[in-house]
Amino acid sequence: MTARRNFKRQVRARAAKTGESYTSALRHFRPTPSGDVMSEARNPKSVWLAVAQTPVRDDPRDAEVLRESGREVRALMREASTRGARIVHFPEGAICSPNKLVMSVDGPDAVGPADWDRCQWPVLHSELAAIAELARDLRLWTVIASVHRLTETNRPHNSLYVISDRGAVVTRYDERLLSKTKVSYMYSPGISPVTFDADGVRFGCLLGMEIHYPELFAEYEKLNVDCVLFSTTGVSPGAVAAQAQGHAAVNSYWVSFSVPTQHSATAPSGVIAPNGDWLERCATDGSPSVAVVNLDDSSEAAAESVTYARPWRRESRAGVYAEHQVTDPRSEDRTAAF
Repeated sequence: MTARRNFKRQVRARAAKTGESYTSALRHFRPTPSGDVMSEARNPKSVWLAVAQTPVRDDPRDAEVLRESGREVRALMREASTRGARIVHFPEGAICSPNKLVMSVDGPDAVGPADWDRCQWPVLHSELAAIAELARDLRLWTVIASVHRLTETNRPHNSLYVISDRGAVVTRYDERLLSKTKVSYMYSPGISPVTFDADGVRFGCLLGMEIHYPELFAEYEKLNVDCVLFSTTGVSPGAVAAQAQGHAAVNSYWVSFSVPTQHSATAPSGVIAPNGDWLERCATDGSPSVAVVNLDDSSEAAAESVTYARPWRRESRAGVYAEHQVTDPRSEDRTAAF
């Protein structure tokens, strides 16, 4: 902790002396492999991210519902682009989050196997194609949730499409740890984590109730991501927004938290810094909106975590303590008093 305080003091002292911003001053203080500070910085990672909140509708049988969702998504893409974003991230069900009772063959009063023939697939695909086309036109990376259809008899995936700034789907994340209802009646689970790079920043993706599984966030830390994009339709149980802050802090990376407008009064979408603090959040009045943040690992909100916390955790997990352990009877005797 003393080293971290001294580091921040050095950066602030330089900023005061030169008139630079904290971020600019920090570029002259980066760790060497031994943990010391060197005078010349590497180029820091930085990209402007927009996180969105949209109304989530639950009836994929209604073509106009799907079209309206698509129009709202594209309007927020344009806003994100106007505000300088290079990537925009949407909640689970941004086009539609099919309701288990609407889809159930035993519905609407009982949950049963989903009848996916009820989905207006051509309309859904048309809206996603229009989103990809706009991503190309705006030169805007777009991470958009949707149901991903598989071959006949197999249930679809619940997915996040990653559309590049050239309008191409470059990868797709499929929710792996599903709720009991989802896996029993609605979706096929995914099998692997997914990462992608945009402007030199590495992202990972998670969906749905996966916020409750810290091992998935730890997995992405090992995969060296700079930011996890988490999309969901629900924020209960378990204080989901607070959990997102915890995952950001313990893994020392950014977390983008995207939820529907229905939750905006208590848990709006937003971006969490590697120190666990909220940097920017969407509107709390139920309106569709975006929050735009520069994911700059040399910023004051990120520098300490990136420079010290994350490297030290990796070093400690690699066995740094072994050479400092001792053989001592007073250590081995758990009942030794004082």
